[in-house]
Amino acid sequence: AKLVRFAIEKSLRAVNFNVLTERAGTDLFLRSCGLRGDTTTLFGLLAYWMVIIAALMIAFNGLGLAYIADLLQRLELFVPKILVAGVVVILGSHFARFVGESVESYCRSAQIADWDLLGRIARYLIMAFVLMIALSQVEIGGDILQRTFLIILGGVALALALAFGIGGKDWAAAMLERWWPQQKKNDN
Repeated sequence: AKLVRFAIEKSLRAVNFNVLTERAGTDLFLRSCGLRGDTTTLFGLLAYWMVIIAALMIAFNGLGLAYIADLLQRLELFVPKILVAGVVVILGSHFARFVGESVESYCRSAQIADWDLLGRIARYLIMAFVLMIALSQVEIGGDILQRTFLIILGGVALALALAFGIGGKDWAAAMLERWWPQQKKNDN
């Protein structure tokens, strides 16, 4: 198990996976949660426990304790789903950060006010979808969680549409003028 852990950690560091996780911000998140290592260390630890659980399954099957071996087999089949979900979150957070910075840069160069707010909104929306993909990978919450997320997203979109259309007509006009000033004033 220690050999597998060592091999996983060394191979992930050889392909600079730890640089990607550092840039994505997952290492900082794990450190704030109390983990002493980085994401590569976490993946090595998961591989270590997969080997330990496989050895325990073989031992319990040899002793004739099929119920415990079946329980360990279910746990063993769940760990790869956690690994895939972790990779999805890491790559998704890196992509969300990239898109957020791209939106901020574009809005800043186009002189759109509230460029930082628009960049954060883009980053958070992408991360919400990435988390939904990761949760569906590990089969947590199932269909009800996805439907609830879509209902909330639709409700927020409807609320914003109503706010712009009915309640905040003057505010919406002022914001749109601030974001996209009319060129007709300069032409006359």
